[in-house]
Amino acid sequence: MTEESTAPNTRGVTTELLATLDLGPEIAGLAGRQLRMRLVTIEPGGVFGPVHDHQDRPGMVYVLQGTITDHRNGVATEYGPGPGWSEDHATLHWLENRGATAAVEVSVDIVRQQ
Repeated sequence: MTEESTAPNTRGVTTELLATLDLGPEIAGLAGRQLRMRLVTIEPGGVFGPVHDHQDRPGMVYVLQGTITDHRNGVATEYGPGPGWSEDHATLHWLENRGATAAVEVSVDIVRQQ
Protein backbone atom coordinates (compact mmCIF):
# COMPACT_ATOMS: atom_id res chain seq x y z
CA MET A 1 0.00 0.00 0.00
CA THR A 2 1.15 3.54 -0.65
CA GLU A 3 1.58 6.20 1.98
CA GLU A 4 -1.41 7.99 0.46
CA SER A 5 -3.72 5.03 1.09
CA THR A 6 -2.57 4.45 4.67
CA ALA A 7 -2.47 8.00 6.08
CA PRO A 8 -3.79 8.35 9.63
CA ASN A 9 -7.12 9.90 10.53
CA THR A 10 -7.42 13.48 11.72
CA ARG A 11 -6.25 14.22 15.25
CA GLY A 12 -5.02 17.34 17.04
CA VAL A 13 -6.67 19.71 14.53
CA THR A 14 -9.01 22.61 15.19
CA THR A 15 -10.62 24.85 12.61
CA GLU A 16 -12.18 28.28 13.01
CA LEU A 17 -14.36 29.73 10.28
CA LEU A 18 -13.17 33.29 9.67
CA ALA A 19 -15.35 34.40 6.76
CA THR A 20 -17.52 33.28 3.87
CA LEU A 21 -18.73 35.00 0.71
CA ASP A 22 -21.62 33.77 -1.44
CA LEU A 23 -20.14 33.74 -4.95
CA GLY A 24 -23.47 33.45 -6.82
CA PRO A 25 -24.22 37.18 -6.79
CA GLU A 26 -20.56 38.00 -7.47
CA ILE A 27 -19.68 35.83 -10.48
CA ALA A 28 -22.02 34.38 -13.11
CA GLY A 29 -22.10 30.59 -13.04
CA LEU A 30 -21.03 30.26 -9.39
CA ALA A 31 -24.48 30.02 -7.79
CA GLY A 32 -24.35 27.64 -4.86
CA ARG A 33 -20.63 28.22 -4.31
CA GLN A 34 -18.97 29.99 -1.43
CA LEU A 35 -15.51 31.43 -0.87
CA ARG A 36 -14.45 30.24 2.57
CA MET A 37 -11.56 31.31 4.81
CA ARG A 38 -10.56 29.24 7.85
CA LEU A 39 -7.87 29.32 10.50
CA VAL A 40 -6.56 25.77 10.96
CA THR A 41 -4.36 24.79 13.91
CA ILE A 42 -2.48 21.49 13.89
CA GLU A 43 -0.99 20.62 17.27
CA PRO A 44 2.44 18.94 17.52
CA GLY A 45 1.98 15.37 16.32
CA GLY A 46 -1.38 16.30 14.80
CA VAL A 47 -2.64 15.01 11.48
CA PHE A 48 -5.12 16.50 9.00
CA GLY A 49 -6.19 13.32 7.26
CA PRO A 50 -7.03 10.86 6.10
CA VAL A 51 -6.01 11.28 2.49
CA HIS A 52 -8.40 13.71 0.83
CA ASP A 53 -8.75 15.33 -2.56
CA HIS A 54 -9.81 18.76 -3.75
CA GLN A 55 -12.04 17.73 -6.64
CA ASP A 56 -14.54 20.55 -6.99
CA ARG A 57 -12.93 22.40 -4.05
CA PRO A 58 -9.82 24.40 -5.08
CA GLY A 59 -7.91 26.25 -2.41
CA MET A 60 -4.70 27.87 -1.20
CA VAL A 61 -2.88 27.80 2.12
CA TYR A 62 -0.62 30.29 3.93
CA VAL A 63 1.26 29.09 7.02
CA LEU A 64 1.27 31.69 9.81
CA GLN A 65 3.40 29.80 12.33
CA GLY A 66 5.16 26.49 12.67
CA THR A 67 5.80 23.97 9.95
CA ILE A 68 3.28 21.77 8.16
CA THR A 69 4.30 18.69 6.20
CA ASP A 70 2.19 18.08 3.09
CA HIS A 71 2.20 14.47 1.86
CA ARG A 72 1.29 13.96 -1.81
CA ASN A 73 2.47 11.68 -4.61
CA GLY A 74 4.79 9.87 -2.19
CA VAL A 75 6.65 13.10 -1.38
CA ALA A 76 6.65 14.92 1.99
CA THR A 77 7.18 18.68 1.64
CA GLU A 78 7.54 21.05 4.60
CA TYR A 79 6.02 24.53 4.49
CA GLY A 80 6.14 27.50 6.81
CA PRO A 81 6.00 29.97 8.01
CA GLY A 82 5.06 31.84 4.86
CA PRO A 83 3.55 30.85 1.54
CA GLY A 84 2.19 27.33 1.56
CA TRP A 85 0.63 25.35 -1.25
CA SER A 86 -2.22 25.33 -3.71
CA GLU A 87 -4.91 22.65 -3.79
CA ASP A 88 -6.33 21.97 -7.25
CA HIS A 89 -8.41 19.21 -8.86
CA ALA A 90 -5.33 16.94 -9.01
CA THR A 91 -4.44 17.31 -5.31
CA LEU A 92 -4.60 14.13 -3.24
CA HIS A 93 -2.86 14.60 0.10
CA TRP A 94 -2.77 14.63 3.88
CA LEU A 95 -0.99 16.96 6.34
CA GLU A 96 0.88 16.62 9.60
CA ASN A 97 2.77 18.70 12.13
CA ARG A 98 6.11 17.04 12.88
CA GLY A 99 7.29 20.04 14.91
CA ALA A 100 7.30 20.82 18.63
CA THR A 101 4.95 23.84 18.40
CA ALA A 102 1.46 24.32 17.02
CA ALA A 103 1.29 25.00 13.29
CA VAL A 104 -1.30 27.55 12.19
CA GLU A 105 -2.48 28.11 8.63
CA VAL A 106 -5.00 30.26 6.83
CA SER A 107 -6.90 28.11 4.35
CA VAL A 108 -9.01 29.68 1.59
CA ASP A 109 -11.14 27.52 -0.70
CA ILE A 110 -14.25 27.48 -2.85
CA VAL A 111 -16.90 25.08 -1.55
CA ARG A 112 -20.48 24.15 -2.28
CA GLN A 113 -22.87 25.97 0.05
CA GLN A 114 -24.42 23.72 2.63
